[in-house]
Amino acid sequence: MNNVSKRTKDLTKMAILTAISLVLVTICHFPILPALSFLEYDPADVPILLGTFAMGPAAGLLMTLAVCLIQAFLLGGNGLYGALMHFIATGTFVFVAGSYYKSHKTKKGAVIAIVLGIICWIIVMVIANIFITPAFMGAPREAVISMLPGIALFNVIISAVNSAITFLLYKRVSGVLHR
Repeated sequence: MNNVSKRTKDLTKMAILTAISLVLVTICHFPILPALSFLEYDPADVPILLGTFAMGPAAGLLMTLAVCLIQAFLLGGNGLYGALMHFIATGTFVFVAGSYYKSHKTKKGAVIAIVLGIICWIIVMVIANIFITPAFMGAPREAVISMLPGIALFNVIISAVNSAITFLLYKRVSGVLHR
C-alpha cells in the first residue's frame, strides 16, 4: 500500500474514532464525586486511546485536539478552559502511553504504557489545576489547592476507568483499526 493510501485510511479511522468520541461525550457524562460535581466523567477518551494504540501518539494528539475543540465550541462544552484542560489531560496520556506502546507492542507493554500514562496524567493535571484554574476561573489558588485531593482522585478514576475499558476493547477492535 502506498503512503497516500495509508494516510487516507488512517485519517478516515481517526475521523470515525473522533466522531464516536464526540457522540460519547454528548450522550454519556455524569459527576462521580458529589463534592466536586462540576467534574464529570465521560468515556470519550476510549476511542482516542484505541486510536492511539493502533496508530501512535501523533494520531492520538490530533484526535484529542479535534474532540476538545469541537466539544468546547460546538457542543456546549466549557469553552477554552475546558478544551485546554481536556487537551492537557488526554494529550499527556496519549503522548506518554502511545510513545511507550509504539516500541513495546505486547500485553505487558500495554499495561506499562497505561500505568505510565495514568501517572503522568495525574501529575500534570495537579500542576495544571494549580496554575490554570485560578487564571481561567478567577478562583483563589488556595481554594484550588484545597480541592486538589478530590481533583487528583477524580483524575485517577477517569483515567483508570477509560484505560481499563480501552485495555479490554483493544484486542477486539485492533483488527479493524489495523486494516
